[in-house]
Amino acid sequence: MMPPEEESPDGGGTGDKDSGLVLLQALKSGSTRKQGCDPFAQTQRSKLQHRRARINQQINKEMRMRAGAENLFRATSNHKVKETVALELSYVNSNLQLLKEELEELNSSVDVYQNDSESISVPMIPLGLKETKELDLLAALKDFISEHYGEEGILFEKEIKEFMELRQAMRTPSRNEAGLELLMEYYNQLYFLDSRFFPPNKSLGVFFHWYDSLTGVPSHQRALAFEKGSVLFNIGALHTQIGARQDRASLPGLNQAIDAFQKAAGAFNYLKENFSNAPSLDMSSASLNMLVRLMVAQVQECVFEKMTLLRAQHDFLSRLQLAQEAARVEDVYSLVHQTMTQAHVKDYVPFSWATMVHVKSEHFKALSHYFAAIALCDCPAASDAELPEQEKAFIQFHVTMPNGPSLCVLLQDPEERRKLGKAHLKKAIMKHEEAMRIHGLCKILRKMDILQEVLSFAHKRSLSKYSEIDHEEDFFETGDAPEIHPKTHQKPEIKPPNFSQVKVTDLFHRLGPLSVFSAKNKWYPARRVHLRRGENGFGFTLRGDSPVLIAGVIPGGCAAEAGLKEGDYIISVNGKDCKWSKHAEVVQLLKSTGEEGVEIIVITLQGSEGPKTQADRKAAAMSSGSGALKSNKENNRKSLMNSKSASTLLGWSKKSKRSKKSTYGVPFTAVGDNEVMY
Repeated sequence: MMPPEEESPDGGGTGDKDSGLVLLQALKSGSTRKQGCDPFAQTQRSKLQHRRARINQQINKEMRMRAGAENLFRATSNHKVKETVALELSYVNSNLQLLKEELEELNSSVDVYQNDSESISVPMIPLGLKETKELDLLAALKDFISEHYGEEGILFEKEIKEFMELRQAMRTPSRNEAGLELLMEYYNQLYFLDSRFFPPNKSLGVFFHWYDSLTGVPSHQRALAFEKGSVLFNIGALHTQIGARQDRASLPGLNQAIDAFQKAAGAFNYLKENFSNAPSLDMSSASLNMLVRLMVAQVQECVFEKMTLLRAQHDFLSRLQLAQEAARVEDVYSLVHQTMTQAHVKDYVPFSWATMVHVKSEHFKALSHYFAAIALCDCPAASDAELPEQEKAFIQFHVTMPNGPSLCVLLQDPEERRKLGKAHLKKAIMKHEEAMRIHGLCKILRKMDILQEVLSFAHKRSLSKYSEIDHEEDFFETGDAPEIHPKTHQKPEIKPPNFSQVKVTDLFHRLGPLSVFSAKNKWYPARRVHLRRGENGFGFTLRGDSPVLIAGVIPGGCAAEAGLKEGDYIISVNGKDCKWSKHAEVVQLLKSTGEEGVEIIVITLQGSEGPKTQADRKAAAMSSGSGALKSNKENNRKSLMNSKSASTLLGWSKKSKRSKKSTYGVPFTAVGDNEVMY
C-alpha cells in the first residue's frame, strides 16, 4: 500500500468537503461530517448493531464478575463461602452462555442484510461490524504537540476535534460506497496520525478498545496497529453486507455482488498478511483464512447464478457447463466447511454459519448432478456433426468415466443417455435430502424461510424429473453416477484494498512537512538568528523545499558569524512561517530585506549536524557523492512518502526498520545543481 500523499495547505485540501450528515456528538458542538455516516437511521441493521453493542457490554460485565468470583474461590478457605461462590459462578456462567447464544443468533440474522427483491435467492453470509468505544484524544495530542513539537497544543484543538469527529463518524458507516469511503478516509488519516504522534519507542498513553465481531469479547491495546487492523476488518465486513444486499436476480446485481465479495476477500487477506498477533479472535490468522475462503465461495456461487442467467439456451454443452460450475461451487464450500470445523475455528464460528456452508455444499452437489441429468435426458442425441465436440466435452466432464458402452454409443443412444441421467438424478435426490436433513439440525436456519423454500423447490424439481424418466419396465438397477469434474469459466479474484482511491490531506499539516516534523525525528530548540547581508551576500547555500535546508555555510561569512550551521532548516523569515515554503519563496523573502537585515528562525535535527573539519567534509563528500545531490532533492516530501513500504505502516508486532543515520548534514564542498549560494 502506498501511503496517502502529503500536500501543502494550499495544494487542494479537503476542508471544503467536510460537510454532510451530523454526528451524534457533533449536534452539541455544531460541527459536521460528510456523507458516509448514518448514526440516526432506525433501520433493522442499526437496531441490530445497537443490540450487539448492548450484548457486548453485558458479556464484558459478566466476565468481570466471573473473574472476581474465581479469584475469591481460589483465595478463600471457608467452606460455606466456597459453596456460595460456586453457586454464583454457576449463575454467571449460565448468563454468559445465554448471552453468547443471543449474540450468535444476532450474527446469524443474515436476512437483515439481504436485498428486498421478491426473487428467491440462497442467502449469503455477511459479517457484522466490529464495535468500538468512544475515544478522547484531546488531552493526549495537545500534550504531545507541546512536548514534542514545541507548539501550543491549544492552537490545534480544531484539528484534534475534527479527527475525533471523523472517528466517531466511522463507527456507524452507511451501507454503501459512501460508508466505504468514510472508513477508507479514516484509515488513511491513521497513517498521518501514526507519523505525527506515535514515536517508535514511546506510547501515547491511550487505549484503543474494540469488541470481537462474533463473540463480543472486548480487547484493547495501545498500539495504533490494532486500530488500523480493526478499521480494515470493518472495511471487509461492510463489503460483505453490500454484497449480500444486491439483487442477484439481475445481471448488474450479480456483478456488484461478485465485486463486493472479491473486495471483502481482499481486505481480509490483506489483514492476514500484514498484521500479526491480533488480540481478538476475529482477526487471528485462522479466522481470517476462513473468512477469505468463505468470501471466495460466495463469489463462486454468484458466478454460478450469473451462468444460469447468461446461458439461456438449453443445449447439451451449456448444461454440462452449468453442472461443472455447480460442482465447483460445491468444491469451494466443502473447503470452507473443512476450515470451519478445524480446532482453532470450530468453537468460534457460529454453528449456523458452519451448518449453512455444509447445506450449500450438499445443495450445489445435488444441482451439479441435476444439470448433468438434464443435459443427458432433455437434449437430443448427438448427430454425427455434433459428436466430436460433445465427445471432447464429455471426456473432461466426469472425474472417472462411467461404466457401460463406449462414449460414442452413449452420446448417440437415447436409452443409454436416459440410464446415466437417471443415475445422476438418483444422486441429486440423495444430496438434496442430505442438505434438507442438515438444514433441519439448526434451529436458526429452520427459521430462514427463503433457504427452506430454495431447498424444497430444488428437491421437488429433481423428484419430478426422476418420475418423468423412470419407466415401469425398468428392471435394471440404477448405477452409481460418477463424480463431476469441477470447472469454472470465471475464477474468483482476491482484490486488495485500493487505499489511494480516497485522497486525504493531513489534518495536522500546520505542524510542518512530515519529512522533518514527525514523531520519529527530534530536533534542538529553535534558534532565532538576526542576519545582515555582507559584500558577498549572506554566506550560505540553500537547498530543497518545505522546509528549505541550509546545505553549506562559508567560514567567516555573515551566516557563520550569526551562528547558522549546515543542516539547519529555515522555518520562519521575518515572522512568516516558512515550513511549507518553496525554495524560491524563501529566497525572495531573503532578497527583499534592507539594511536592517532579516530575522530568521532555524531548527537543527538531532544527529544531523554537518561536518565540522575539512577532513570530515572531504570524507562526507566522498560518501554522499555529487551525483545523488544533482538528481535528488534530499527533503522532497513526495519521494520520501512514496519510498515507505506498507510494512512500516502495518507492523502489528514488528518494529519497522528505521535508519539510525541521518542524511541531513550536507557538506558545503559538494554543491549540486539544485543548490544556490546567497
